[in-house]
Amino acid sequence: MALRHAVLAALLDGEYSGYQLAKIFDLSVSNFWHAVPQQLYSELSKLETEGLISGRQVIQRDRPNKRVYTVTQAGIDELERFAATPAKPGIIRENLLVMVQAVDHISADAVIGQLEDRALASAAKVEIFERTLEHLRGGLDEETFLQSATPIGPYLTCLRGRRFEQENYEWFKSTARLLRARAGAHAEGNGSS
Repeated sequence: MALRHAVLAALLDGEYSGYQLAKIFDLSVSNFWHAVPQQLYSELSKLETEGLISGRQVIQRDRPNKRVYTVTQAGIDELERFAATPAKPGIIRENLLVMVQAVDHISADAVIGQLEDRALASAAKVEIFERTLEHLRGGLDEETFLQSATPIGPYLTCLRGRRFEQENYEWFKSTARLLRARAGAHAEGNGSS
């Protein structure tokens, strides 16, 4: 997938400025696609040049003017082509997993500390996803929302992000606990020799 498709998908729900799009990426799209604001602004320019989005200038009294964008029919057609293309499986590239792989030969304390830090970060992300899901549902319970409410796409990707971070949290915590217990058992074994 290219950044262009993630931008087009994010713009489907309304007319947004580059700043607003960056916020959308931070809150909901980041669980499946990462981009920094500079990349988004560059991509918006390319998409507008290609006719996949249209932009218009909004004059503001107390703030600088802004440009807002919407997806054109050509952009929707591009998303249709993209959706018809077989999806490639995701891959994991995770520095922390390299550290865990090497933990038998390096100090486990540093790795345990990083696992615990990442568990805290994942727990915070789970909370953000929970709030976002609640906001998307409005006053509906999840079952009712999933059966009939719209838009369903952002909700489903947010659910995936929450599950991903919950799984990360559980793995980070259990791995840190296991490595700490093994280090303690090893220290006891060395002390009694």
